[in-house]
Amino acid sequence: MLGRSVQQRIYLEGLLGRKPPVPVHPEALEKAASKRMSPEAFAYVAGGAGLERTMAANRQAFDRYRLLPRMLRGAKPPGLEVELWGRRWAAPLFLCPIGVLELAHPEADLAAARAAARTGVPFMVSNQSSYPLERVVAAAREANPEAVVFFQLYHSTDRRVVQSFLRRAEEVGCAGVVLTVDTVQLGWRPRDLDLAHLPFLKGQGIAQYLTDPAFLGALDEPLEGPPFRPKPTLALLKNLLALRQTGKRYGLDLSRMQKAVRRFVATYSFPELSWEDVERVREATRLPLLLKGLLHPEDAVRAVDLGADGVYVSNHGGRQVDGSLAALEALPAIARAVGDKVPVLMDSGVRTGADAVKALALGARAVGLGRPYAYGLALGGEEGVRAVLAHVLAELELTLALSGVRSLAELGPHLLVRENPPPQEGGGPKGSAPTPGPLRSP
Repeated sequence: MLGRSVQQRIYLEGLLGRKPPVPVHPEALEKAASKRMSPEAFAYVAGGAGLERTMAANRQAFDRYRLLPRMLRGAKPPGLEVELWGRRWAAPLFLCPIGVLELAHPEADLAAARAAARTGVPFMVSNQSSYPLERVVAAAREANPEAVVFFQLYHSTDRRVVQSFLRRAEEVGCAGVVLTVDTVQLGWRPRDLDLAHLPFLKGQGIAQYLTDPAFLGALDEPLEGPPFRPKPTLALLKNLLALRQTGKRYGLDLSRMQKAVRRFVATYSFPELSWEDVERVREATRLPLLLKGLLHPEDAVRAVDLGADGVYVSNHGGRQVDGSLAALEALPAIARAVGDKVPVLMDSGVRTGADAVKALALGARAVGLGRPYAYGLALGGEEGVRAVLAHVLAELELTLALSGVRSLAELGPHLLVRENPPPQEGGGPKGSAPTPGPLRSP
């Protein structure tokens, strides 16, 4: 009984005058992290696209769905274990890929991967991780030999690098490749722009590239566009010193590091990414392939038709398109369109165990946690991430039990009631009532 044990441990620690290692309430967690992180680091993790309307829509979508608990079911709290793509997960939860985690904590992906492994949930290594894929997987396996680790791939304009990344993911035994298709170029992010802060220019978040033979082998190849020759400033000198220090970790001098940053910037974005590229990735790896960033059911169906092993509903946590459809609102239609052909994952806006229950009821087989674990990382490293996971999983189990759910197999839209959108969102008349009765199954 995970939920009760986590509760009891917190309350018993309270008798000794000790509070949880990180705040339990999501808003308090974010506020505490904002005080610990630098303004640039917090803006990068917390911010979204444009006016952040998509971020707001993600949360509002969870508010519109209400759980409809059933009583007196005479059952113990349900087990949380699931099996996906031939691997056992301790719960239908995973840690989303988040880039540049060194902004939150020096141990970055290593700490987060260990926390996930010790909890028994999968970790998705970001394409923009702060440590090489091999080191992250090794850290996870040291914590738990059965750790499940996925590699998230951004498709570079240099197909040689894509092929090399895929080989590396296979060689270290990743559970799958998560091809992210909604970030073919960076969204318009005012928080970062106001601070003129892009961590990649400082050599942060490009560890995959700095350790990749295909990328390093192309450093001396010419790039389009004029060279960048700014006048020296104190800030530039500080950034160059930081770049030099980063280079030392990878055996690269300052000149090679500057070339690496320029090549990364020139090849990272790929606006021309197409379904033909998805087919090439599918053919290039034997690992399970998941497509992340889908919101339209027709895109999900096409992904399955092209051989994708999983569909990942996400709007990148509201970081790409301002005013986009909330991921939770897109989930039911995609779940219906895909049916039982492949598992459906979902993230964006998830903050609590109750949120995860709603997403699972609407058709997700597993739910991704993003910003909250980054905040836990900032506050307490590995211990902070483990605490956040414990809190979310405890609430997930308690919510299922208190809703009368005896097993994950019983989850479905019949457990939910959907309220009409409020008037300011273009919904019905003022004071409109919730939709009567439970939702129908997809």
